[in-house]
Amino acid sequence: MHDDLKQALEVLRNGGVILYPTDTIWGIGCDATNAEAVERIYKLKQRLNTKGMLVLLDNTAKLGGYVNDIPEVAYDMAELTTKPLTIIYDDAKNLPSNLLGEDGSIGIRITEEKFSNQLCARFKKPIVSTSANISGESSPLNFGEVSDVIKTGVDYIVNFRQEEINNPQPSSIIKLTKDGQVKIIRE
Repeated sequence: MHDDLKQALEVLRNGGVILYPTDTIWGIGCDATNAEAVERIYKLKQRLNTKGMLVLLDNTAKLGGYVNDIPEVAYDMAELTTKPLTIIYDDAKNLPSNLLGEDGSIGIRITEEKFSNQLCARFKKPIVSTSANISGESSPLNFGEVSDVIKTGVDYIVNFRQEEINNPQPSSIIKLTKDGQVKIIRE
């Protein structure tokens, strides 16, 4: 895992795109603060850049760097969840506009998975996490299901966890407004 972290960090720091394991499914990632790297992911996925993508962070202490107003309940939700939870926040900041939803929101998930957590902690910035598939196609349930188009379109493929065959569950998604209203998008 150490060598994978080192290589992935180098690629991220140089504006590259990686294919990596997350707390849900295999993801395509880049420096979430780099608009050009974000655009590369949209092109690779053949996805319109009007549909925002989510980012991973390693802990809730970093939320304030990317969201203007964080309702207190967000910290409770992140702490109490028993499965991966993506929270969509209003009024993102310090992130490129091509990463955000049309309303200026951003989806953020605090990852507990070993590799992605360490990657986020060492990178010290959010990392894009979008499913490793062409837009409109099924999300791969394991590394073996990732298409060759995706594999050849990234700058680095993480070796850690490639052999795992499991049935990962997608994250729950909740929209949390500045005034604390909660809307469940996916349980």
